[in-house]
Amino acid sequence: MARSRRPSAAQRAAEKAAAQESARRAVRICTWASVATGALGILLLALPRLLPVGGPWVQLVLGALTLILSFRARAIGMRGVDGFDGRLSLLGAIAGFAIMFFAGQAAFAALSALTH
Repeated sequence: MARSRRPSAAQRAAEKAAAQESARRAVRICTWASVATGALGILLLALPRLLPVGGPWVQLVLGALTLILSFRARAIGMRGVDGFDGRLSLLGAIAGFAIMFFAGQAAFAALSALTH
């Protein structure tokens, strides 16, 4: 009968380090993607003529994407990264809420204009 061997302390430490590095990479990608989509959404809010057709709807999608990515980065960071700071992902979340608020107003105005 084969005995199952437990991993040694060195193997467990190596696995933990690999998991930490993978989590850090995922946090970095999600955070910077949320900051980029937030910046693009705020740019479209400030200059709405850049995207004349479907502007509010694209902005709403960018706001939702920004929120999803920033909260995903925060969740991964709090769970898998020791010493997670999270200020950039918080910046992305704030940008996402601002985009959703202002783009939601514009989308509501567009829908109300259709009914009147």
